[in-house]
Amino acid sequence: MDAAQVELVERFPGAEDYCRLRAQAGMATRTVEAARLGLPHTLYGVSLLDEGVVVGMGRVIGDGGCFFIVVDIAVVPEYQGHGLGRRIMAALNDWLRANAPVSAVVSLVADGDAKFLYAKYGFVETPYSINMEYQVENGNAAT
Repeated sequence: MDAAQVELVERFPGAEDYCRLRAQAGMATRTVEAARLGLPHTLYGVSLLDEGVVVGMGRVIGDGGCFFIVVDIAVVPEYQGHGLGRRIMAALNDWLRANAPVSAVVSLVADGDAKFLYAKYGFVETPYSINMEYQVENGNAAT
């Protein structure tokens, strides 16, 4: 694998590639149905392509004014460790700096050591917030 040959494009992958990348990167899976509903609401997204095959992704979601959330940063394992996550984050950060209005809040949830990558782009742990979530299962919130 030659990281220099991997192309970053300003286009988020389709639902099938999205679901495949999340699974390959060890992230929680999403159904293709959910992806088809959610992905069109992406404010900005990028894909990494190696000979036309999607090997990485990242996107920004939010309301376009007050709140922006960086999500779905993923690189398939055999491509990790070559600076491709930094390329994704740099593209998202550049877009946010150019498009998010003054006073907007940009957030993300960092898993494990990914927090060190995100810190390079100005993200800090907040002393007053705790990430909370639930996942919908069978039409109901999981308890």
